[in-house]
Amino acid sequence: MEARAIAKYVRISPLKVGYICDEIRGKTVDEAIAILKFTPKKGAKELEKVLNSAIANAENNFGMDRDDLYVLEAYANDGPTYKRWRPRARGMAYPILKRTSHIGVVVKELD
Repeated sequence: MEARAIAKYVRISPLKVGYICDEIRGKTVDEAIAILKFTPKKGAKELEKVLNSAIANAENNFGMDRDDLYVLEAYANDGPTYKRWRPRARGMAYPILKRTSHIGVVVKELD
């Protein structure tokens, strides 16, 4: 049985969150939370929220035991990109891309 949680339209680049996802994938949930708590990145805080939500979903919706849970999947997909413009020399405009992410975590019980 799997439990999942997804945070959509998070205002951070998926590349930045993806590096942190690689660190917790395959770890037990307690180990993953310890890693995220001491990672000094904005994406770690957002990922920790999603992981805690997935754990709560597993406990409350599926009756799983927290001690047996591990992170099966952790991913950050592209969300919509906000396009803005910065004025440049000689009346030109330079595009600014503000990227968003859909962050997802899937937890599963050890068999």
